[in-house]
Amino acid sequence: MRRHLRTALTAATAVALTAALAAPALAAPALAAPPGKAPGGHDATRQAIRAAVAEGVPGVTVTVRERRGGTWATTAGVGDLRTGEPRSTGDHYRIGSASKTFIATVLLQLEAEGELSLDDTVEKWLPGVVRGGDHDGRGITIRQLLNLTSGVYDLLADKTFQRTYMLKEGFFRHRFDRKTPRELVAMALANQRDFKPGTTWKYSNTNYILAAMVIEKITGHPYGDAVEQRIIEPLNLTATSVPRNRITVPRPSSRAYGKLARTTTGPTYDVTEFRPSFAYSGEIISDSADLNTFISALLRGEVLGPRQLKEMKTTVPTTKEKEGYGLGLRSYELTCGTTVWGHGGDIHGSSTMAVTTDDGRHSLAVNFNGDWAGETKAVVEAEYCGDR
Repeated sequence: MRRHLRTALTAATAVALTAALAAPALAAPALAAPPGKAPGGHDATRQAIRAAVAEGVPGVTVTVRERRGGTWATTAGVGDLRTGEPRSTGDHYRIGSASKTFIATVLLQLEAEGELSLDDTVEKWLPGVVRGGDHDGRGITIRQLLNLTSGVYDLLADKTFQRTYMLKEGFFRHRFDRKTPRELVAMALANQRDFKPGTTWKYSNTNYILAAMVIEKITGHPYGDAVEQRIIEPLNLTATSVPRNRITVPRPSSRAYGKLARTTTGPTYDVTEFRPSFAYSGEIISDSADLNTFISALLRGEVLGPRQLKEMKTTVPTTKEKEGYGLGLRSYELTCGTTVWGHGGDIHGSSTMAVTTDDGRHSLAVNFNGDWAGETKAVVEAEYCGDR
C-alpha cells in the first residue's frame, strides 16, 4: 500500500506512547548488536531508531549490509506492547508499497522477453477495465502506470475505501473481507482522474493494482506466482512471500499497531491480522535481510539486464525536492549528497524502507511496527550521512 498511509488519514504529528511503555523500550537489551552481527559503528543509526521510539513508534528493526563491512543489525523498542517482548532482527513484516519494486521488476523482465512493451496501452492488456470518472485506459501506457504519471485516481484517497478499511469501525468490521482487484479498481475509478496522463506525477496505488493485473493477464497466473518464480526463488529470499489470503504474518514477527483514525492521538490498536486482499499489489511480507538482498542485487544488475535497469532508474520529478520516481524505484538525494535507491511502504501497523547505494554495496532495510509516528527516512539519513 501507499508509502504515505498516514497522509491519507490526514495525521499531522507523531505522538509518544505513555512513559510506562516508552521507558522500557529505550532500555531494551536488543539495542546491542545480536550474536554473529558486526559490532561497533552505526552510532547515528542507533540514535535515529531510539529517537523513533521516543516519538511513539512501538519498536524498530534495522539491518545494514555493506560489501566490505559485513552485516549489522539491531532493534529498539518492543514488538508486543502487552508483554514488552522486544523486536527481533529476524522479524517478518508487511512491506506495503515496497512491493511496487517487485511488481515493476517482473514487468521489466517480461518486457525484456518480448512479452510486452512499456509503451503498450493499458487497454491492450486490460480491455474495458480503466473506464469511469473520465479515466480511459486507451490513453495510458504501462510505463505511466509504473512511474505514476498516469493520472489514475488513488484508491487510498477514496472516502468509501478509507471508511471501510482505514478507520476503526470499518477496519474491524471488514478486515477479513475478500476483495478482487477489479472491485478495488472500480472503487478508485468512481472518482475523476487526477490529471491527463503523462502531464505530471502523483502517487497512486491504483497504478500498481493495474500493473499486477497486467502480469496476470500475460502469465495466466496470479501475479504472486511470477514474483515467487522470478525473484523470490532465484535470490533465495526465504523470508519473503506473497500472502494471498493468509491473515497472519510468519514467525518470528512482532505485533503491528495503528491508530485507525484521522489523528495520531487516541487509542492504539493491534492491527496485526487482516486479509490482505484489500491491499492487493501491496501485501508482500519480507524481512530486513531479504530486502537488503533484493535491493542490492537489483542495483548491481543481477535481476534485470542493463537496458531494463536503465529504464527502471529513469526518473521523473516528484512532489518532494531531491527525490525522483522511476519504474517502481525511488531515488533519494540525502543531505550529505549521497544518492540511494529503493522504496518505502506503509500498511496497517507497519512502515518500511529499503534502500541501497547506486552500486548496491551499502544497503539498509528498516521497519517500524506502528504506522502513525516516526519517519523511516530519518534512519536512512543517519546511516548514510550521520557518522561522517
